[in-house]
Amino acid sequence: MTPLDAADATTQFLWAHLWLGPFVEFGFMRSALLGCVALAVSAAPVGVFLMLRRMSLTGDAMAHAILPGAAIGYLVAGLSLGAMTFGGIVAGLAVAVGSGLVARNTVLREDTSLAAFYLLSLALGVLIVSVRGNSVDLLHVLFGTVLALDSAALTLLGSIALITLVSLRMLHRPLVLDCLDPGFLRGHSRWSPVAHYGFLALLVINLVAGFHALGTLMSVGMMVLPAATARFWVRHLSALLGLAVLFALLACVVGLLVSYHADWPTGPVIVLSLGSAYLFSLVFGPHGLLRHQRPQSLHLQA
Repeated sequence: MTPLDAADATTQFLWAHLWLGPFVEFGFMRSALLGCVALAVSAAPVGVFLMLRRMSLTGDAMAHAILPGAAIGYLVAGLSLGAMTFGGIVAGLAVAVGSGLVARNTVLREDTSLAAFYLLSLALGVLIVSVRGNSVDLLHVLFGTVLALDSAALTLLGSIALITLVSLRMLHRPLVLDCLDPGFLRGHSRWSPVAHYGFLALLVINLVAGFHALGTLMSVGMMVLPAATARFWVRHLSALLGLAVLFALLACVVGLLVSYHADWPTGPVIVLSLGSAYLFSLVFGPHGLLRHQRPQSLHLQA
C-alpha cells in the first residue's frame, strides 16, 4: 500500500468514525436516532398540510397549549410518560376545541381566541412546573430529552408515527380538498368536520410526541421548517411530502452528531440544522430569492 493509499484509508476511517462512531458505540445515540426518525416521518407530513392550510402559527400556539396538561401529569405522577402524554393530549384538544367554540360564538376571530388560550396555557404550565418542580424538570419540559429516550418513549413515538401515517392516508382526499377549497368541501361533503378535527387531533398527538423528544418550545420546528424548506424546491404535493421528510431526517442526523461532538444541547441543534437548511433553500432553491421567480402553485391531487 502506498503512502497515498494509506492516507486515503485513514481519512475514510476518520470520516466513518465521525459519522457512525457515536451510533455504533452508544445505545442512547441509537435510541435518539430511532426516536428522531419516528418523529420526522410523522411530524413532517403533518407540517406540510399545516403549511398548506396556512396554520403554521396555529401549530406553534398548540405546541405551547399542551404544556399545562403535561405539567399536571408531571404533578400527579412525576416524569411519567403515560401521565404526561395523556395530560398533553387532553390539554391540546381542549384548547383546540375551546378556541374554535369561542370563534364561532363570539366576535373574536379564531386566531385571537387561540392566542388567548395558548398564552394562558403556557403561563399556567410554566407556573405549575416552576412551583412544584425544579429547574431541571422545567428544562426537561421546555427543551425535551432526546438523548434520554427509553424503550417506552420509542414505542410511543413509533405508535404515533404509525397512527399518523395511516390517518393521513385515509384522510388524504378530504385534506387536499380542504387545502384547495374548504368552502366547497364544507358545502358538498360530510368529510369536512372529519378532516378538520381529525387533522387537529393528528397535530396534537404529534406535538405531544415532539414534546417528549424536543420539548414544548422546539417540537413545532420539526413540523414547520421541513415543510417550508421543501416548498422552495418542489411543486407537487407528493414530492413536497417526501422531501419534507428527507430534510427532517437529515437534520436529525446532523443535529445529533453536531451536538455529540460539540457537547451542545441536542434539541436546539436539531432545530438549528433545520433552520440552516431553510435559509439555504430560501436563497438557492428554485423558488428562492436568487431565482427571482414567483413560486408557482402546487400541484395537488385529491
